[in-house]
Amino acid sequence: MSKSSVPALGPEHYRAICEEIGARLAPILRPVTSAPSPRIADLLHELACLDHDAPSIAPSLEDMEPLEETSFVQR
Repeated sequence: MSKSSVPALGPEHYRAICEEIGARLAPILRPVTSAPSPRIADLLHELACLDHDAPSIAPSLEDMEPLEETSFVQR
């Protein structure tokens, strides 16, 4: 087959090829998720408990003072 008899591939062909390759690789490359180790799970639970009891560092709306209007000096 000579080079001149091969039809040119257009963007739709390249897209179809990429989608087919992606579809075939997706099951192989899916990330494997596993449960954390018991130690990590215990630490995460402890962190969640400590975080729940901790006070918020963000002020409440009642604690916030309104901003005073400032005049800008034009130069």
